[in-house]
Amino acid sequence: MRDLRVLPKAHLHVHLESAIRPGTLAELAAAHGVVVPAVARFDGFAAFAAYGDVVRSCLREPADFVRVAEEFCADEAAQGVGYVEVTFTAAAHGERLGDPVMPLEAVLAGLRAGAAAHGVVVRVVLDHSRRRAVSRMRATLALAVSHPEVVAIGVAGEESYPLAPFAGVCDEAREAGVRLVHHAGEACGASSVREALTVGHARRLGHGFRVVEDPSLVAAVRDAGVALEVCPSSNVALGFVGSWAEHPLPRLVSAGLAVTLNTDVPSVVGATLTGEFSRVRAVFGASDGELAALARAGVDASFAPVAVKERLRAGIEGWLAG
Repeated sequence: MRDLRVLPKAHLHVHLESAIRPGTLAELAAAHGVVVPAVARFDGFAAFAAYGDVVRSCLREPADFVRVAEEFCADEAAQGVGYVEVTFTAAAHGERLGDPVMPLEAVLAGLRAGAAAHGVVVRVVLDHSRRRAVSRMRATLALAVSHPEVVAIGVAGEESYPLAPFAGVCDEAREAGVRLVHHAGEACGASSVREALTVGHARRLGHGFRVVEDPSLVAAVRDAGVALEVCPSSNVALGFVGSWAEHPLPRLVSAGLAVTLNTDVPSVVGATLTGEFSRVRAVFGASDGELAALARAGVDASFAPVAVKERLRAGIEGWLAG
């Protein structure tokens, strides 16, 4: 079997705040007097969100954001990732710290340094909680428009909160040429996917695996070429899927959907992108050709420059030929 660590990959769904190295998080927490609870199984999404709030409170100074961004690049490169779109909740940090621009610009500085040092191409997706004000979503859009490294924005968080209040901002984003990528079809059913497509103008779907609950929607998503950012270990750890064996990933692929493989919250669930590919091989018996197809789907669904896509596709074919 070929070494999955060296399979060239694009990583499209990973949250920076949930990818902080445990040792770094411990140091930042100690420096800022924050007590971070031990990671365990979460009793529902609310408990996971509360844990995330504590982690975010450990990021206060520009140097904190720079550090975690640089280390993130090193960790991605070690997994064979050539291109990554990292999700960051910039406007929330800016509001919390009283500086709307500093958190994003510090992260971008760290990503630039890390990318140069480790040979990975990095872009940013800015997310916004469905539970928060429309005004913050509009601030997120303003950050995206003014920073070319940001390739998309979208809503995330508890899916029981509708996307409808943000319809106007989604319209403005589309008119401004800003791509939209929403979390949908993870906690709630296929209706949340339909809303992300119609109200939210989604170019990709964060998670989206519950689309299989509605065959007509499967066809619509497939025909529109909207890719799914599937994160099996996260889905299982957060209780949205009972086990890896029960995950609908094979059904999604069989339905002809564009399925990409991702980690979502790697430091929280103990996942790596290489590990996700390994589990697909072990649990579902995927061949190297099928794993290469998943890697290729990630590249194809990315917002990477054409030259980067071509390089990664060539690398995947080289891995498979070898």
